[in-house]
Amino acid sequence: MTTLAMRRDEAHDQNYYNDRNVDENMIVLRKRIQDMKIIERNYEPPDEWIGWEKSFYGNYNASICEAMGLLQYLLMNTRPSLVLGMVVLVILSVPTSTIVVLLHVFMHLV
Repeated sequence: MTTLAMRRDEAHDQNYYNDRNVDENMIVLRKRIQDMKIIERNYEPPDEWIGWEKSFYGNYNASICEAMGLLQYLLMNTRPSLVLGMVVLVILSVPTSTIVVLLHVFMHLV
């Protein structure tokens, strides 16, 4: 099911997303829901955060959404066997590197 994200009369609203159609399970819709929750809460970052953390906090969800959209675009334009190979490589490399680091730390402790 595809729905229109915003009405035309909301075109000048800060939450307007250029009339892009979204599927209910797409990351764009989840980002819009998250944006609405943030607007409703009007959440301010804690005072102990550094300046760059406070400035990045407002754009964090947008940055993650853009990164995931780019990743999705790149993976959709790649051969399925190559994508599966990359996923297997990442799945195997993370535990392997964790084991190597833990063994290195353990050897220095003994």
